[in-house]
Amino acid sequence: MTSVVVFDYGFGNVRSMVRALANLGLDVTLTSDHRQAIEADGLVVPGVGAFGACVDSLRKVGGDRVVYDRLRAGRPVLGVCVGEQIMFDHGNELGKPADGLGLIHGDVDLLDADVVPHMGWDTVEAPQGSVLLRGLTGERFYFVHSYAAMDAQPVENGTEDIDFGGEEQKVTWCTYGRSRFVAAYERGPLFATQFHPEKSAEAGAQLLRNWVSTF
Repeated sequence: MTSVVVFDYGFGNVRSMVRALANLGLDVTLTSDHRQAIEADGLVVPGVGAFGACVDSLRKVGGDRVVYDRLRAGRPVLGVCVGEQIMFDHGNELGKPADGLGLIHGDVDLLDADVVPHMGWDTVEAPQGSVLLRGLTGERFYFVHSYAAMDAQPVENGTEDIDFGGEEQKVTWCTYGRSRFVAAYERGPLFATQFHPEKSAEAGAQLLRNWVSTF
């Protein structure tokens, strides 16, 4: 049976993610055990709350090393919500800049909109060849966030000796207020979504199936 670990480091709506994955017939484990997280077919890194607190807690339990080790070995990782944001270089939240994992070049900043947070269902603009959004043109996904990455550039210098093997990045966008932000990211074994697939009904379930198809 295909195995997925939802990494437990104290941040993230883990119960709904575990349930969503289990509903797909996967063997799902919620754990911070490094060996299980590295050896599973897929790893989900959830995240809610402030960027800095989230990435600090991930590092305290060695979750950053788990992510790096998996990507170095070409094993799929899916970051969700703040779990996407911390894949970027930096977060600028509440006047407290913090370093992310540096796997995607870009900064995470406050949305420029009349009403923040961005909460509710929204459509996205997927690039040609997207694996995550395959068959999901025009579908709506559930967002809850005040910050997002407004740009994404591929890391080319082998961060942590991770080589994406020349894989091109695929960036899915969403527009809210005056901000056009990264809604999803794909490059080799690295996947991430700003929205919550586990809360996005059948569209979210299909996205998770699409991700599992990469294992």
